Amino acid sequence: MAGKQQHVAIFTTASLPWMTGTAVNPLFRAAYLAKAGNWDVTLVVPWLSKGDQILVYPNKTKFNSPAEQEAYVRRWLEERIGVLPRFDIKFYPGKFSTEKRSILPVGDISQTISDDKADIAVLEEPEHLTWYHHGRRWKTKFQKVIGVVHTNYLEYVKREKNGYISAFILKHINSWVTDIYCHKVIRLSAATQDVPRSVICNVHGVNPKFIEIGKLKHQQLCQKEQAFFKGAYYIGKMVWSKGYTELLHLLHKHQMELSGLKMELYGSGEDSDEVKASAERLSLDIRVYPGRDHGDSIFHDYKVFINPSTTDVVCTTTAEALAMGKIVICANHPSNEFFKRFPNCHMYNTEKEFVRLTMKALGEDPIPLSDELRHELSWEAATERFVRVADIAPAVSVGQKAPSSKYFMRISPEELQKNMEEASAFFHNTISGIEAARCVFGAIPNTLQPDEQQCKELGWNLQG
Repeated sequence: MAGKQQHVAIFTTASLPWMTGTAVNPLFRAAYLAKAGNWDVTLVVPWLSKGDQILVYPNKTKFNSPAEQEAYVRRWLEERIGVLPRFDIKFYPGKFSTEKRSILPVGDISQTISDDKADIAVLEEPEHLTWYHHGRRWKTKFQKVIGVVHTNYLEYVKREKNGYISAFILKHINSWVTDIYCHKVIRLSAATQDVPRSVICNVHGVNPKFIEIGKLKHQQLCQKEQAFFKGAYYIGKMVWSKGYTELLHLLHKHQMELSGLKMELYGSGEDSDEVKASAERLSLDIRVYPGRDHGDSIFHDYKVFINPSTTDVVCTTTAEALAMGKIVICANHPSNEFFKRFPNCHMYNTEKEFVRLTMKALGEDPIPLSDELRHELSWEAATERFVRVADIAPAVSVGQKAPSSKYFMRISPEELQKNMEEASAFFHNTISGIEAARCVFGAIPNTLQPDEQQCKELGWNLQG
């Protein structure tokens, strides 16, 4: 007898039009899980009031209602994958933290999903979603909770004032909350923090249009046509921590050996003016342009993508460049481990190697990508990997596990561990319910419950 179709609720920390990885990748995950047809899928994203929308969304984009934003998200996705599979989009109340440059949940966001659909929860950035969680325990509400770690928080924190102390504290908090709230955690690469019950697997793919661009370039190369007319470039959010420090250092220090290299940078961010000024001061042959979509036709003819960043977990733009058939120069770093299998990905260990590989890449054509490797970059393959490592493949029958037998005056190690975990979760829930304690640890004040305005915008009654 076949069981009911299980429901998968994917909770994430950002939404389009904010073009950040935690807005884009969970959206593709929801679409491709729904496309597979084995699950009933809901994507749960933050809703921001207009005051926060202005701070977060580009080009002063504003939405009057969640329905309006949902239409925008679906339209964006349809332009990239064609006919949309059926899945729901729901919103939870969020507020933007200017200090953390990220959106934090308000209230108990697990309430967004009704109990009768609480089968599988996927927490995209589980530590971020549970730092200040106060309410029903995720593992109690859902039969299975899978965390997907996107961000190398420790690396970012270390770059701040008193960073190593903050990173030490954060490391232990991250381990604690993921342990008590997740059954299993997927780390996209070894560049992320090791947390309990975690496995390493890249469960992200690239937008299908990058693969189509790569196929066109493949045809041109196979027909002995010139496929690439431009030299080297880098695209990424223009903040120093995204590889710009390392890139300008390498280009300045090895200016003589890299003569003939004309580098073009594309990005927008808080450090844009400083990056441009530094390039001019160092007299580097660099042109700096505002950020734009990596799929834009302006990028199709570049041959070499140079990415020295080591703060990414798995760099999306590196995957996109490989999908488009380009040569990639990047650091030999855990964040790039997934790309080692690709013949067009050249990794350097030393500055001398960086110079040699860069000059070599400028003088040769990329190797045409095989169908197998092209598939590895796709969201179809990423979804297959996700289903396998998350262990959510549909079973023949679905039911609650029978309770283990109890023995008088005896407790199994599993029960002891469960009891300790429940006590730990109770402690976290108690602390996260105290306003003063929340603020000490960086929560936005008065976010234990959504305010009247957010409830009205979401169409909720004030009780929830």
